[in-house]
Amino acid sequence: MVHSLPFLSKIVDPRDLNAPLSRLRALGPVVFTNGVFDVLHKGHVTYLAQARLEGASLVLGLNSDQSAARLGKGPDRPLNKQEDRASVLAALESISLVTYFDEDTPFELIQKIRPDVLVKGGDYDMDKLKEAQFVRSYGGVAKALTFVTGYSTTQLVEKIRKI
Repeated sequence: MVHSLPFLSKIVDPRDLNAPLSRLRALGPVVFTNGVFDVLHKGHVTYLAQARLEGASLVLGLNSDQSAARLGKGPDRPLNKQEDRASVLAALESISLVTYFDEDTPFELIQKIRPDVLVKGGDYDMDKLKEAQFVRSYGGVAKALTFVTGYSTTQLVEKIRKI
């Protein structure tokens, strides 16, 4: 029975974050990252495993389908629906909790979660991100991890289309 799989309990509506976040905070520093994660690849899982090492738990803010579509990656993106992307991500051992955001950035979600550590990929300038400034304002850490080169969902989709 699909709905009884334990990893699915890691997917939480953003309106219902208080209790799960309290449990995670009791374990130690909460790390937050976000993204679309449309077609999961080695670059993604490496990045997420590295992000998880920054604290006791990793909360992932997943772009909703509407939010992802506004990123300009193509008219048919995301390829996978948010429920499917959330399920695949929740199954990863590095991820403690998956939630969604509909906005263009996860700023409102970060304000709600107030992570101890905000992690982004190395292609971001943390000093220019409003989210990073907010996390640093209350003593949190905001850092960019080294970008895993050679892996891109957009490039993978283009490769598949050429076949």
